[in-house]
Amino acid sequence: MNIIIIGCGNVGITLARILTEEKHNVVMIDKNPAKLSRMEDIDALSLCGNGASVAVQKEAGVETADLLIAITDSDEVNLLCCLIAGKTGNCHTIARVRDPIYNGEIGFIREKLGLSMIVNPEMSAAREISRILRFPLADEVETFAGGRVELIKFKMTQDLHLNGYTVRELDEKYKAGVLITGVLRDGQVTIPGGSFKLLDGDVVTILAAPKNSQSFFKKVGVNTHQVKNTMILGGSRIAEYLSQMLLDMKISVKIIEQKNERCLELSERVGGALVLCGNATDRQLLSAEGLEAAESVVSLLGVDEENMIMSLYIQENSKAKVVTRIQHLELGEMIGKLDLGSVIYPKQITADRILQFVRSTSAGMGSEVERLFHIMDGKAEALEFFVKEESEVTLNTLMELKLKKDLLIGCIIRDEKILIPRGQDRIRKGDRVIVVTTNTGLRALKDIVR
Repeated sequence: MNIIIIGCGNVGITLARILTEEKHNVVMIDKNPAKLSRMEDIDALSLCGNGASVAVQKEAGVETADLLIAITDSDEVNLLCCLIAGKTGNCHTIARVRDPIYNGEIGFIREKLGLSMIVNPEMSAAREISRILRFPLADEVETFAGGRVELIKFKMTQDLHLNGYTVRELDEKYKAGVLITGVLRDGQVTIPGGSFKLLDGDVVTILAAPKNSQSFFKKVGVNTHQVKNTMILGGSRIAEYLSQMLLDMKISVKIIEQKNERCLELSERVGGALVLCGNATDRQLLSAEGLEAAESVVSLLGVDEENMIMSLYIQENSKAKVVTRIQHLELGEMIGKLDLGSVIYPKQITADRILQFVRSTSAGMGSEVERLFHIMDGKAEALEFFVKEESEVTLNTLMELKLKKDLLIGCIIRDEKILIPRGQDRIRKGDRVIVVTTNTGLRALKDIVR
């Protein structure tokens, strides 16, 4: 595909790197030449200019482009860029729109401007945090097939009493209908077979229907109930979206924000939350507001380093479930060994949603990528495909298919039923198929075969 990206921030850089690696032709536009200089190691063209200019878009090739992605810091500029692209060329358009004021108008805006997709990283991040607080044992919870299947990431600890079990032994003992899809150990991801032995300290992902995952952890002896209260450090847009979601879940919310004007805005927009004006890094304030008794704390401060420090402090001084927002994706490798609780990368969430659209659009009509997540610190992918047509994949049983190495067919959703597939099963037209793999770049279900 020929793709134009307007906005050379972290999301733009991440997308450009992934899309060029997947052999798409990419042109990056930004007004700031210093930002464009960050693309020196990426095989993409760069154009310094205003992405909302017709002339600049034409110079970038909008008239023959397949997709234009507008992800500048301005919602209004992003919408204008997409509107111009829609009138000048014949391409799909994606805009990043973040301001909560537009939240109730997204459907109207998308329809009237003819947008293919609108992405909101803050809302997506808030939604992911809310899923984690509903299931606090998890470090990450992703959903497939409209919530009928969950992929849950958690760390093996002594409290789980699972050390030394093989995958097969675990399945035979608990019979809970869960499938272990990946294990991260010493920085390496393994798609485990039945003889793989689990060890304390492993980071594990399982795939299951929500009731089955609840049953599994209950049998293991772990409390899986959602938290009753949360303390949010920082009054960002994510905090605003998250507060309303948590209140809808009957979770009490306390927000600590330093700027008085923002406190007043939050008090008006999120009426059910307690908004406190103060420094969220003040240890005495945190203690006075009940940090020791908090069931969860979400650190959403403006600076990554502050979030990291606060999360480490909270881990040491409370038993709360901790969630840490990190903006800069390049910090992922550095913080992997730090105990920051659940780490959320809003920019990676946004990149994944856009990448999902690109792969689906470029794959053809046989099977489409419906959901895509980078998991296990970005070392693996979990994808949901919808099978629209018969193909080589549907003509044979799973044991007859020559699947790529390090790839697992996690489950098949058929007629509202969730199937943990066995070798004799077949994929059929109309199925939804969830695949977990360390092979990146799958665009269609046929790509699972060697």
